[in-house]
Amino acid sequence: MARNWYDSVVPENAAPAPHDIDVTVAHPARVYDYWLGGKDNFAADRAAAEKVLEAKPGIRDNVRANRRFLARAVRFLTAEAGIRQFLDVGTGIPTANNTHEVAQTVAPEARVAYVDNDPIVLTHARALLTSVAGPTMFIDADLRDPGTILSRAGGTLDFSQPVAVMLIAVLHLITDEDDPWRLVAAFMNAVPSGSYLVLSHPARDVEAERSGRAADRYNEHVAAPMRRRSRDEVARFTSGLEVIEPGLVQMHQWRPEPADPVAPSSGYAVVARKP
Repeated sequence: MARNWYDSVVPENAAPAPHDIDVTVAHPARVYDYWLGGKDNFAADRAAAEKVLEAKPGIRDNVRANRRFLARAVRFLTAEAGIRQFLDVGTGIPTANNTHEVAQTVAPEARVAYVDNDPIVLTHARALLTSVAGPTMFIDADLRDPGTILSRAGGTLDFSQPVAVMLIAVLHLITDEDDPWRLVAAFMNAVPSGSYLVLSHPARDVEAERSGRAADRYNEHVAAPMRRRSRDEVARFTSGLEVIEPGLVQMHQWRPEPADPVAPSSGYAVVARKP
């Protein structure tokens, strides 16, 4: 894997990242961006996204519910739990209410390490980093390589102090053969007591028939296949952790705010603390 990610604030005169982006194949981050109403996607991404929407028109509500959950969870962690460090793995294309924006609104000194391995996400690193208040870095790495992620994140994060490990709508891109439960455990084993796990995951047992058709369409048209999981399978990610109220629930049910839509979301969300 290339090692030309921006690991710290990028100088203004830095050369453009030498990534070649294949715009003929749909990629998860760009499809997700299209559903959110973003502009950082191409014809192949839009075509794939529309195929999924034909099977499940409510997918846009789901991805928006996911972003609202991220913002609520980060506000809880900074304002109530006192967390000042975030490891956001699988960040995707920057949009509104990114982790560092929410955290640093509450605590300007909050530290954030973003991780992704999609080339188009890299193209946004410089612009994003110009707006940060506290230490923020990007790491070009795959979720399947927690050792590399943790080693490089140590340049910004202090792993002797609590860290929030953010896995927002990314674990469904890891197959069972790659054992996502082992990967999550590797991250949580590396952080100290008082750290948190924050994750969201598409559900296999909510709107099962419609969601199943949508997942089939997605896997037919997008480069990285997805794997929806049941509530019990998602609960396994929190093994050994203290689940924070209201527990493992659908995304829209996790501490909703008065202005949040009440539309159901076919995905699970949970925040859990390492004892």
